[in-house]
Amino acid sequence: MSQVVLQHLAVLEVQLKQSQLWQAEPVDEQALASVQPFCCDTLRFEQWLQFVFIPKIRAMIEMGVPLPTNIAIAPMCDVAFAQHPDQQVLFKCLSEIDTLISSGA
Repeated sequence: MSQVVLQHLAVLEVQLKQSQLWQAEPVDEQALASVQPFCCDTLRFEQWLQFVFIPKIRAMIEMGVPLPTNIAIAPMCDVAFAQHPDQQVLFKCLSEIDTLISSGA
Protein backbone atom coordinates (compact mmCIF):
# COMPACT_ATOMS: atom_id res chain seq x y z
CA MET A 1 0.00 0.00 0.00
CA SER A 2 2.76 2.46 0.85
CA GLN A 3 4.03 2.59 -2.74
CA VAL A 4 0.52 3.32 -4.00
CA VAL A 5 0.11 6.11 -1.45
CA LEU A 6 3.47 7.56 -2.49
CA GLN A 7 2.36 7.48 -6.13
CA HIS A 8 -0.85 9.33 -5.25
CA LEU A 9 1.11 11.92 -3.29
CA ALA A 10 3.33 12.44 -6.34
CA VAL A 11 0.23 12.93 -8.48
CA LEU A 12 -1.10 15.45 -5.96
CA GLU A 13 2.20 17.35 -6.07
CA VAL A 14 2.12 17.46 -9.88
CA GLN A 15 -1.50 18.61 -9.85
CA LEU A 16 -0.78 21.37 -7.34
CA LYS A 17 2.09 22.56 -9.55
CA GLN A 18 -0.04 22.44 -12.69
CA SER A 19 -2.76 24.36 -10.86
CA GLN A 20 -0.21 26.99 -9.85
CA LEU A 21 -0.77 26.21 -6.19
CA TRP A 22 2.78 25.06 -5.43
CA GLN A 23 5.01 27.52 -3.59
CA ALA A 24 8.71 27.76 -4.46
CA GLU A 25 9.82 29.25 -1.13
CA PRO A 26 9.39 27.48 2.21
CA VAL A 27 6.97 28.90 4.74
CA ASP A 28 8.03 30.38 8.05
CA GLU A 29 8.64 27.77 10.77
CA GLN A 30 6.19 29.56 13.08
CA ALA A 31 3.42 29.00 10.54
CA LEU A 32 4.04 25.27 10.73
CA ALA A 33 3.71 25.27 14.53
CA SER A 34 -0.03 25.93 14.43
CA VAL A 35 -2.26 23.56 16.37
CA GLN A 36 -5.37 24.40 14.36
CA PRO A 37 -6.71 21.86 11.83
CA PHE A 38 -4.97 22.30 8.48
CA CYS A 39 -2.95 25.13 10.14
CA CYS A 40 -5.90 27.24 8.98
CA ASP A 41 -4.79 30.18 11.09
CA THR A 42 -1.31 30.37 9.55
CA LEU A 43 -1.36 28.63 6.14
CA ARG A 44 -3.53 28.44 3.06
CA PHE A 45 -4.83 24.93 2.36
CA GLU A 46 -2.42 24.40 -0.55
CA GLN A 47 0.48 25.40 1.72
CA TRP A 48 -0.69 22.91 4.33
CA LEU A 49 -0.80 20.17 1.67
CA GLN A 50 2.69 21.06 0.43
CA PHE A 51 4.49 21.72 3.70
CA VAL A 52 2.63 19.54 6.22
CA PHE A 53 0.49 16.79 4.73
CA ILE A 54 2.66 15.48 1.89
CA PRO A 55 5.93 15.50 3.89
CA LYS A 56 4.26 13.98 6.96
CA ILE A 57 2.69 11.07 5.08
CA ARG A 58 5.95 10.44 3.18
CA ALA A 59 7.91 10.45 6.45
CA MET A 60 5.44 8.06 8.08
CA ILE A 61 5.84 5.65 5.16
CA GLU A 62 9.64 5.92 5.23
CA MET A 63 9.71 5.25 8.99
CA GLY A 64 7.22 2.38 8.71
CA VAL A 65 4.74 4.12 10.99
CA PRO A 66 1.10 3.11 10.44
CA LEU A 67 -0.87 5.69 8.48
CA PRO A 68 -4.07 7.18 9.91
CA THR A 69 -7.07 4.91 9.59
CA ASN A 70 -9.57 7.64 8.88
CA ILE A 71 -8.79 10.83 7.00
CA ALA A 72 -11.04 13.26 5.16
CA ILE A 73 -9.08 15.94 3.38
CA ALA A 74 -11.16 16.20 0.22
CA PRO A 75 -14.02 18.12 1.87
CA MET A 76 -11.58 20.92 2.73
CA CYS A 77 -10.75 21.10 -0.98
CA ASP A 78 -14.36 22.07 -1.69
CA VAL A 79 -14.02 25.00 0.68
CA ALA A 80 -10.46 26.11 -0.09
CA PHE A 81 -10.60 25.73 -3.85
CA ALA A 82 -14.27 26.51 -4.46
CA GLN A 83 -13.45 29.18 -7.02
CA HIS A 84 -10.37 27.53 -8.50
CA PRO A 85 -10.74 26.22 -12.08
CA ASP A 86 -9.03 22.93 -11.12
CA GLN A 87 -11.19 22.32 -8.05
CA GLN A 88 -12.77 19.13 -9.41
CA VAL A 89 -9.43 17.60 -10.40
CA LEU A 90 -7.93 18.45 -7.02
CA PHE A 91 -10.99 17.10 -5.20
CA LYS A 92 -10.77 13.81 -7.11
CA CYS A 93 -7.07 13.49 -6.31
CA LEU A 94 -7.62 14.16 -2.61
CA SER A 95 -10.66 11.85 -2.49
CA GLU A 96 -8.56 9.02 -3.86
CA ILE A 97 -5.91 9.64 -1.20
CA ASP A 98 -8.59 9.76 1.53
CA THR A 99 -10.06 6.46 0.37
CA LEU A 100 -6.72 4.75 -0.09
CA ILE A 101 -5.35 5.70 3.31
CA SER A 102 -8.61 5.21 5.21
CA SER A 103 -9.18 1.77 3.71
CA GLY A 104 -5.69 0.64 4.61
CA ALA A 105 -5.51 -1.01 1.19
